[in-house]
Amino acid sequence: MSTTSDLEWPLAKIRKTFIEFFEGREHTFVPSSPTIPHNDPTLLFANAGMNQFKAIFLNEITPESDAFLYSLKRACNSQKCIRAGGKHNDLEDVGNDVYHHTMFEMMGNWSFGDFFKKEAIGWAWELLTDVFKLDKERLYATYYEGHPALGIPMDTEARDLWLEFLPAERVLPYGKDNFWEMGDTGPCGPCTEIHYDHVGGRDAASLVNMDDPTVIEIWNLVFMQYNRVSNDKVLELPAKHVDTGAGLERLAAVLQGKTSNYDIDLFQRMFARIQEVSGARAYSGKLGEEDEDKVDTAYRVVADHIRTLVFAINDGCVPSSTGRGYVLRRILRRGVRYLSDVLKAPAGSFQLLISAVIEEMGEFFTELKGDMSVRTLFALLLQ
Repeated sequence: MSTTSDLEWPLAKIRKTFIEFFEGREHTFVPSSPTIPHNDPTLLFANAGMNQFKAIFLNEITPESDAFLYSLKRACNSQKCIRAGGKHNDLEDVGNDVYHHTMFEMMGNWSFGDFFKKEAIGWAWELLTDVFKLDKERLYATYYEGHPALGIPMDTEARDLWLEFLPAERVLPYGKDNFWEMGDTGPCGPCTEIHYDHVGGRDAASLVNMDDPTVIEIWNLVFMQYNRVSNDKVLELPAKHVDTGAGLERLAAVLQGKTSNYDIDLFQRMFARIQEVSGARAYSGKLGEEDEDKVDTAYRVVADHIRTLVFAINDGCVPSSTGRGYVLRRILRRGVRYLSDVLKAPAGSFQLLISAVIEEMGEFFTELKGDMSVRTLFALLLQ
């Protein structure tokens, strides 16, 4: 298994490099908000980095209500996100492929009425190709083709900016895939996605946005210009903003030369702990029918689900019979079932994996330390 000592880009270094890159461009680092948006009834869980900035996009912040947010012009962070309910729900996909998670980190940078498309696209290209040294020939960019019925034009500005870096055959127009929305209502806007071809040496344009595991989206740059008030009505926001999101696990897979998120250093170490508590065979990365005993599927499910539960419970949510608590209960039961029924771990083994999450994530997410492990273990034991 990989270790951080022999990796040029371990996950923690990728996160640190991303944040420092934007801090060097006058962005303020803002810590991740909790995964539980207690003050936003429209969301079950924090599902994107922009959730904590929603009031800025809606022009609802005043110096009196929140002086810090009111003063922000540029921000960056790595947000802990859960997509296991509501509009963004990846629960049933977890385990069955190599790139879905119920909990993941979304690195991002934001502009609140400050810079716009030119800087956002230019900096993304600079970070990916000059700092992370990604192969430019493997990168594709998409842009929004427009929606005349809603009065939203094609995003020719983003297209033309990408044509300064990429040939036309790798700058591609799309419809709904390139219009980002946080929920059924709220801030939204056209986006430009950056996709990476794991294979290279080919024309992979036809595989973009096709759920092909060899051509994946690694960064989404949203140009927040609108507020959706209903299914057929969007209004212009008071100011133009930028909201970008780069999945840390996906980018780590690219930089570590892996085609699976679950082959990166973070999960390999968690798999070692799962094997230790279960006595199962080693993880081999198989999918579908090739994974005849479902052991590899179980590794992915258990590692993902314990991470989600630790973060969500630490942030104040416990498994229950309603709302987000019910979603957590489903995740808990699914994780325990795979660990006990497939990996044949002894009863009580699921709780033993809590420490692995703390060891992996606690250095950056310091809230995981302190009395977290006691509270989490207690909550899990009650279920």
